Amino acid sequence: MTAHSLPTAVLDALLPLALFFDADGRVTHVGPAFERIAPNAAGRPLAQVLRLRRPAGRASPAALLARANRRLAIELAGEAGEGPPSRFRGMALPLGDGGGLLRLGLGTDIRAVVARHDLSAQDFAAVDPTVEMLFLIEAQAAVLTEFQRLGDRLEVARETAETLAVTDKLTGLGNRRAVDGHLARLSRMRAPKFGLIHLDLDHFKAVNDTHGHAAGDKVLERVATILTEEVRRGDMVGRVGGDEFVLILEDCIDVATLERIAERIIARIEQPIDWQGHPCRISGSIGITVSSFYDPPEPARLMADADAALYASKHAGRSRHSVARPDAA
Repeated sequence: MTAHSLPTAVLDALLPLALFFDADGRVTHVGPAFERIAPNAAGRPLAQVLRLRRPAGRASPAALLARANRRLAIELAGEAGEGPPSRFRGMALPLGDGGGLLRLGLGTDIRAVVARHDLSAQDFAAVDPTVEMLFLIEAQAAVLTEFQRLGDRLEVARETAETLAVTDKLTGLGNRRAVDGHLARLSRMRAPKFGLIHLDLDHFKAVNDTHGHAAGDKVLERVATILTEEVRRGDMVGRVGGDEFVLILEDCIDVATLERIAERIIARIEQPIDWQGHPCRISGSIGITVSSFYDPPEPARLMADADAALYASKHAGRSRHSVARPDAA
């Protein structure tokens, strides 16, 4: 029984990537998988469908059958689109009437050909090793995708952990670690220019004692909002203690400007803050210093001097600001 005597359905099931050609070099039949790759190939001249890569030359019955039963390197002819044409391994077999059968297989370009022509395991014979390769490719893709997702989740978790490490949970402001780091970075700059404001709330303990810690939290959140609104977007606002806050204003060493900011802050936080119908009243004492007072500006000394100025404000009656002037000591 010759290959031509087999029912077409059997041939297509066994050889989905096969191509039959006659002695005149015309394609007489193609398997269903090849039809997906090269639609309407049947009836066309063989040379318009395929070309030989190794040995290089025109795909003709003579060229193919001269290397019958030997491995051929073949590529699709006239394929549109970006990238090199789809490539195959092939083996030609004579059929006795001058024509032949060209059995094709996917070589090292299997991933590219499958993706380019939207092929799947159903397009190949069940015993074709290509099916196993497709399963491996799909498994690899799934593993790589999962690794990418895991990497993305780990990166998000890392960024979240880093953010939480420098963020005050209640107010969302930077914490003491964030303030210290920012102050250290600014101090290392050449000729740094920044102002430092240290705020401690007055009468805050009375709010907690009278209305409870939930009311105190509400007050702290409101103060955080006020401080953020009173500085520029790039300035640092941090909560460095229970009711202590630090503001670092870059490119601002004008003491008069910092004093005006301090006055606005005190005026705003003295406005009653409602808690379940009860007014919570606080004020603030502030200490101010600027980097230009120091040569070089040492973060620990700036913080200590601003803290000393803050307590000078408290000792002077609270609800006011004082400026630390180390050069006048």
